[in-house]
Amino acid sequence: MDWGNVTTEDLIDALREVDWSSPPRPVSEFFSRFTLPRSYSKWNSRLKCNLYYYRTNYFLLIIFVLGLGFLRKPLAIIAAFLTGLSIAFLNDSFAVCFNEKVTRTVRQFSPHLAAKLRPPITPVLRARSSAKRAIHICGCRRWVFVLIFSAASCILWLTSCNLLTILWTLVIGLLAILLHASFRTPNLKARLNTFREEFRAVWRNYSEL
Repeated sequence: MDWGNVTTEDLIDALREVDWSSPPRPVSEFFSRFTLPRSYSKWNSRLKCNLYYYRTNYFLLIIFVLGLGFLRKPLAIIAAFLTGLSIAFLNDSFAVCFNEKVTRTVRQFSPHLAAKLRPPITPVLRARSSAKRAIHICGCRRWVFVLIFSAASCILWLTSCNLLTILWTLVIGLLAILLHASFRTPNLKARLNTFREEFRAVWRNYSEL
């Protein structure tokens, strides 16, 4: 894949649809090799490739920076956790996996309640086979959980610390991600992973026909 031709919208859609349940890359690989990009196009391609390939590492890095910045404020740590969870709900794979695990756990205690937590069954029309399926969590639309967790995290952020401290912590975390993604040289594993994801996308579209 030529990452230079990938737009920001395409990258966001790919991060939303890709599987986030895979473990993060090893630390030895994450801090393996750093070089300066030779041109703007090289930097642009490297940045998008690393953001996609090290997505789990960057997500954990943001949570770590937030937790480290508010180590003496338990409410802020809880707010950081809720913020990360609300962001993770935006990913299709994580939302579906979370709903399945919650439903499976509830089924052990109350099968009747677990049946209510299942997403509603919608008929699949051949003309709409390429349309994106609505994601449900515990029987509700995904955006309901995103709004609830986001509102709860905002309330905890505002009550536990001031807004300037939150902004500085986020800036430090995002700057660390930007620097790593800009100077980390994409390795062979990243290229092979990209080809594998392309094959899965093509096969998924073929199977929907």
